[in-house]
Amino acid sequence: MFIFLDESGDLGFDFKKRKTTKKFVITLLVCDSDEARREFTKAVRRTLKNKLNRKMKNSRQVTELKGTGTSIDIKKYFFRNIASNRWAIYSLALNKSRVESHLQTKTGKKKLYNFLSRFLLEKLNLSNAGTNVELVVDRCKNKEEIRDFNQYLINQLEALLPLNTDLNILHLTSQESAGLQAVDLFSWGIFRKYECNDYGWYTIYQHKIGFETEYLP
Repeated sequence: MFIFLDESGDLGFDFKKRKTTKKFVITLLVCDSDEARREFTKAVRRTLKNKLNRKMKNSRQVTELKGTGTSIDIKKYFFRNIASNRWAIYSLALNKSRVESHLQTKTGKKKLYNFLSRFLLEKLNLSNAGTNVELVVDRCKNKEEIRDFNQYLINQLEALLPLNTDLNILHLTSQESAGLQAVDLFSWGIFRKYECNDYGWYTIYQHKIGFETEYLP
């Protein structure tokens, strides 16, 4: 099993700032097979080649797909290039206005992020995960935060995994992982739904969502 985790919005709580978001979304792209994982790699590469870099021989090449700045037509093209059905999306949208003050501090936000990640991962059926679960997370944490995140999830999820299943957590940049680019696209669509009531991209892949909730509605 391959799991890709990304988020949209921010965990800032100064709502007087124009760019502070009302919602914070965490999304998982779960591939039940290596074939499904490879399908996303192909879809990302094909979209970059055919839609974003086709006429840019003398310009800087686009190296990754992003939820922001990518047109709906390009997103649809990407989605049409995913042939496998062995994947699903899991997502939660945090209503930040209801988060308690002690979780709005620097330390509190780290605990909150780790808890929300665990909450979402626990919605997966890990009993049939096979011998290995690979969790890929966008690398935006420092070494101490990575250590705390990894240890927390390993401790919390150990009881949900079969005895012969290993959990490996990788922290990669989005350019290093097509799966992270794909989940960024999906997460952005879910964020737009809750933040702006914009369903345009969301409705294209809504049928692939295995779990979705608004946390602290």
